[in-house]
Amino acid sequence: MAIPQKQIYTETDYYDLPEDVRAELIDGQIYYQAAPSRAHQKILSELHITIGTYIRSKGGSCEVYPAPFAVKLHEDRKTIVEPDISVICDHNKLTDRGCTGAPDWIIEIVSPGNSSHDYIRKLNLYADAGVREYWIVNPVQESIYVYHLEETKFGTNAYSFQDKIKVNIYDDLWIDFKEITL
Repeated sequence: MAIPQKQIYTETDYYDLPEDVRAELIDGQIYYQAAPSRAHQKILSELHITIGTYIRSKGGSCEVYPAPFAVKLHEDRKTIVEPDISVICDHNKLTDRGCTGAPDWIIEIVSPGNSSHDYIRKLNLYADAGVREYWIVNPVQESIYVYHLEETKFGTNAYSFQDKIKVNIYDDLWIDFKEITL
């Protein structure tokens, strides 16, 4: 008796999805996403403004993109994610469709019901792809986990919404979560 096979989706399938459908393609599987909460969007907006203002004030070459923004982590794999915030410093990775290759810094804001997606699945994807820094922001727990790539593994620090957090990819950027009012 034949065992039913899971359908493997491709980059073409991902880009053929309707524009109003929020989804990610991970290892050939489509993961649909619910609309984010107001708290999620407030944090996203504040972080995007803070990071963008910092980059602009320093005349930096990096660019910051909020979701939806397609990130194809590897050229040859069936994985396209949409991080909540992506910071890309290598302009050669930017395409008309988003980014091909690992961003330098990714921030994911946890939504209820998808925490294992951010804490496990995406952490492993980002580490494997060579993302230099990955933050997981959890509005419900008011926690932030900061992972920074040290050679081939992520170092980890845990923070709360009462902390001012140093961004590892920059010498002088700090994010003060006390300034983000929900």
